[in-house]
Amino acid sequence: MGKYIFVTGGVVSSLGKGLAAASIGKLLEARGLTTTMIKCDPYLNVDPGTMSPFQHGEVYVTDDGAETDLDLGHYERFTNGTFTKDNNITAGKIYYSVITKERRGDYLGKTVQIIPHITDEIKRAIKKVDKEREVDVTIVEIGGTVGDIESLPFLEAIRQLRWEVGENFALNIHVTLLPYIKAADEHKTKPTQHSVGKLREIGITPDILLCRMEKHITKEQRDKISLFCNVERESVVEAVDVKCIYEVPLCFRKEGLDNLILKKLHIKREDKDLKGWADYVVHRMKHPKHEVKIYVVGKYVALQDAYKSIYEALVHGGVANFAKVNIVKVDSELLEDEDVAKRLEGADGILIPGGFGDRGIEGKIQAVQYAREKNIPYFGICLGMQVATIEYARHILKMEDANSTEFNKETTYPVISLLEEQKDVKNMGATMRLGAYPCKLEKHTKSLRAYGKEEISERHRHRYEFNNEYRQTFIDGGMVFSGRNAAQDLVEIIELPDHPWFVGCQFHPEFKSKPDAAHPLFKDFIKAAVEKSKK
Repeated sequence: MGKYIFVTGGVVSSLGKGLAAASIGKLLEARGLTTTMIKCDPYLNVDPGTMSPFQHGEVYVTDDGAETDLDLGHYERFTNGTFTKDNNITAGKIYYSVITKERRGDYLGKTVQIIPHITDEIKRAIKKVDKEREVDVTIVEIGGTVGDIESLPFLEAIRQLRWEVGENFALNIHVTLLPYIKAADEHKTKPTQHSVGKLREIGITPDILLCRMEKHITKEQRDKISLFCNVERESVVEAVDVKCIYEVPLCFRKEGLDNLILKKLHIKREDKDLKGWADYVVHRMKHPKHEVKIYVVGKYVALQDAYKSIYEALVHGGVANFAKVNIVKVDSELLEDEDVAKRLEGADGILIPGGFGDRGIEGKIQAVQYAREKNIPYFGICLGMQVATIEYARHILKMEDANSTEFNKETTYPVISLLEEQKDVKNMGATMRLGAYPCKLEKHTKSLRAYGKEEISERHRHRYEFNNEYRQTFIDGGMVFSGRNAAQDLVEIIELPDHPWFVGCQFHPEFKSKPDAAHPLFKDFIKAAVEKSKK
């Protein structure tokens, strides 16, 4: 039977439970264990697909087309796992399943209640992943903060599950905060004591405390936390702030967290290190040979997590090229009223990510035109490819009001239009073109040189596409269609051959990039940006 690690959080939100869970997965893999990871989200949406990025951050898409929490991105970037819809369990998904069963009569006239029906459904969903993957350890992160009413069914479920499998087969790691009070020049332990007390009221006693803090704590403070939280002293683990998130596994390793986990789960494995990760990823990030400035022109730049995978993939591209990537965020809506040349001056590369709706679209089109005319490396992703198509149609092919039917249904030149399969769709949730689709690359193109192979598979999340009625017009006008989905005859990648580096893709390559294995397009984009910076 596989073993479980349950990760909870207290005091405040945004403590980095997802990063902590991903780092633990990395540590256990380094010790030769197989793992899988689950994120439990307490909100009532079935998935985050219809939520605004300002509400939730980015929506991370898996190969099987699931729209999931962004923490699954951390899981895939840090570990060797490839996850599915089953690895993200939401309260909405659980309640939907239970109510569907109730309507079908599955409960045989019983009163349906939070306990046992909701908690049993949560346990069933967790066990399903464990059973199907046949792994050594399943790491389950519970979203939210201890004390939130929404997360109580999940906490009760893991309490029951731990009791059912036995203490040697499960442990709880509680991520908490030790706030640093500058005036007193010390970390305060009281919030952690209250958080652990709240957790114990629910019936869960943490085995390990991961204490987030700005500075190292003293022996006296560690002893105090151990005493008042009823946790062994060695189980009070520092999680000090770091400049680079990819240092976190190394810091946990230094604290002996992997040995502690193996001891508590009664697992024996050879002691190994993370030298490859340290040498390739962290060393290159701390000691770059080059420096580039990449302008990300988007409509959700006010929230860091809205383009989380984009930012990380840019960093990965920098690691592969021994380059420090300085990201400059530009609000595309504000760009409409600014001097574009002045605002984007100094860019070594310009990237436009995905998005929905017409807000800020004209600012993005102006950014594309600037990149094209000034020979600045340009990377358009999803909507970024679409606005590049619109810009080219307007300014090179002289289709003055060219647009997407998403933004202007009456445009004379609908160069971007709704997917045929989307025309009869009524419901918004999980109905886009989602997940992994194959793509064939054309010879003698930048994309083929980047990938090094003709057949690829990439993840999608969109409703609109390049309108094939205009394909020949664009070809005659100098654009190259370097990638397409052969089965559906859909344009996947566009390029400009006479530009140093101008590529737009309909898919989302950022979802398949890792710090020690940068996505080929991001790697090549940053390489072009480095060459631009040298000039």
